Amino acid sequence: MARVKLEIPGNKIAVLSIPVRITDINYGNHLGNDAFVSIIHEARMQWLHQHGYTELNIEGTGLILADLIVEFKNESFYGDLIEVTLAIGEISKVSFELYYELCTKRDNKIITLALAKTGMVCYNYALKKVTGVPEILKTILNKVL
Repeated sequence: MARVKLEIPGNKIAVLSIPVRITDINYGNHLGNDAFVSIIHEARMQWLHQHGYTELNIEGTGLILADLIVEFKNESFYGDLIEVTLAIGEISKVSFELYYELCTKRDNKIITLALAKTGMVCYNYALKKVTGVPEILKTILNKVL
């Protein structure tokens, strides 16, 4: 079986910390795959919030998740503090790619838990149509750490 392999770009735009909650744990006693996706979403929301925006309003423009790829690497457990590093990929006229590296520290070692990529499309919810990436968002996306 061919496996997805992601490479995280070096242009990091944010680092966020998100704790694993007990409700994130599945019957295998580790972080469920759905919870990984929720943590990726939470990281994106926290990043936008740092700039005074939400997924529904970036200077009047919203975002739609067009695609998602997750490459699972290691288990995560209750009590882990997940550090999510965001990096920017390709930016087009109406969309952009966000990359995520999810890691935790256990026994003084950094463990990569997952790598992910989301394709985000800019959308005008009032007009119900795709729209261009706002200039302010382009500026934020190009602000590398």
